Amino acid sequence: MQENFVDYVKIHCKAGKGGAGSSHLHRDRTTPKGGPDGGNGGDGGSVVLRGNAQYWTLLHLKYRKHIKAKAGENGRSSERSGARGKNEVLEVPLGTVARDGESGEILFEITQDQEEKVLMPGGRGGMGNVHFKSSTFQTPRFAQPGEPGQEGWRILELKVLADVGLVGFPNPGKSTIISALTAARPEVADYPFTTLTPKLGIVAYRDFRSFVMADIPGIIEGAHQGKGLGHRFLRHIERNAALLFMVPADADDIAQQYQVLLNELEAFSPELLDKRRLLAISKADLLDEELNAELNQELLTKLPANVEFSFISAVSGQGLTALKDRLWELIKPQ
Repeated sequence: MQENFVDYVKIHCKAGKGGAGSSHLHRDRTTPKGGPDGGNGGDGGSVVLRGNAQYWTLLHLKYRKHIKAKAGENGRSSERSGARGKNEVLEVPLGTVARDGESGEILFEITQDQEEKVLMPGGRGGMGNVHFKSSTFQTPRFAQPGEPGQEGWRILELKVLADVGLVGFPNPGKSTIISALTAARPEVADYPFTTLTPKLGIVAYRDFRSFVMADIPGIIEGAHQGKGLGHRFLRHIERNAALLFMVPADADDIAQQYQVLLNELEAFSPELLDKRRLLAISKADLLDEELNAELNQELLTKLPANVEFSFISAVSGQGLTALKDRLWELIKPQ
């Protein structure tokens, strides 16, 4: 099945050249030797990004590798300015970050619907000869040429906007949980990296309220260095209001796995540790029912002490209602 979610594109942008100023000298039946009346050239069009809340992917830009704006028109006689070149407007989802294609430097971010920012500015139009007239130089026969428009490579990255982001190693049951909590239907299978792109789901809550949860590709140790899905995974976490860490109940060392996840987030961006977070021990249905209480007590001694935790099971529904209550408190603090 073709994947329709695209969160990274690299495009070549060329802004429009500014129009040349006119060096025209006024001539008519009654004025055989008039002065300068050349108008200014029009500014070249820019390549512009515009936020669109209806978009959720950069798929529409994946195959548009070269973006070009219109050039400005040349100035004309009678001090008439040339028309400005038409901007080339690219509509993008909210949460799109623009970077320089060479240095990787962040240029700006689109976060509001209909917000517009210039990705590649057009060249300024040249001034007509009328601007160079003076008391000692009354007939300039020259004008400015238009400036060339800037061009170069730009990178667009999408950071998914969601209230809650699911954080875990490959295959701890994240896709199963989001299927149980929301109307989203991500692919679910018993092998790592089933989720290769973020999936969003709406979690229905009490009194017709709701919040957005993102099932994000699984992390591995060394992800901050680009291993596995690396930065492609981590950049989406920056947009989430709260983080739901997930470690399966049958893990060898729950506290150690949780700490590895924290370490990867901190190495990528220390600010991520400032987000509110909750640890969910998934696949709790794997515990023997008769020994459930005893095993839970044993697990309590192995759990990290610096985070609130909850036992949950997508299969049996154990703890899911309480989990939604706690997540709501995290993202909507009183």
